[in-house]
Amino acid sequence: MFTTLLTVGLAVIVAVAFGLAIRLRQRAAALDGQQMERRFGPEYERVLARRNGDAKAARRELADRLRRYGSLKVLPLTSGARERYLAQWKAVQEQFVESPVRALGEAEALLTRLAAERGYPAEAPFEERIAALSVHHARRVQGYLRVHDARRGNTPNTPDAGSAPDTEEMRAALLEARALFDSLLNARACNGGVQQRERVPRPARPRIGLPGGTASGAH
Repeated sequence: MFTTLLTVGLAVIVAVAFGLAIRLRQRAAALDGQQMERRFGPEYERVLARRNGDAKAARRELADRLRRYGSLKVLPLTSGARERYLAQWKAVQEQFVESPVRALGEAEALLTRLAAERGYPAEAPFEERIAALSVHHARRVQGYLRVHDARRGNTPNTPDAGSAPDTEEMRAALLEARALFDSLLNARACNGGVQQRERVPRPARPRIGLPGGTASGAH
């Protein structure tokens, strides 16, 4: 009788311990997901959607990004580079008046060149460039994605992928891309190690002089 009670008691203890372990793992996973969502913001939601709602797979992908690019060395800009990039962005804005699609293409190329000069991979596929940028510019990288998609018509406001992009969507994409441009341009050079995260939110910036907006001049 005593042996039977002891066996039952041990079984109950094991079952309770097993249940607690499961709940602790679930809680840890939930906390990890919350941390990733806070860290990556909209990029977490994008990765989650790409993973068909699989939160574990999304967390694993983002954790892999942190391992690969968390210690990326931000390079200083060469002499005169800041003024050159600002002039080029001004030209992009002016180009938008005549050819929005071409302006978005130039904006995307300009962001790619600037990112490369700051030390981000330039020759990697587009999604890999996004992965690297998202580690240190998580809440700004959407601008890069948006110009990439808008110039191809792959946006929520476009009924058919590959059709003519909507001008308003392209204007909004260029405005959002400017946020990443500024973030890359003003990033502090470092000698490796995890960089300081971008500060969000930032003070509102006057709208750039695009058709339908209030002209304010380039920065």
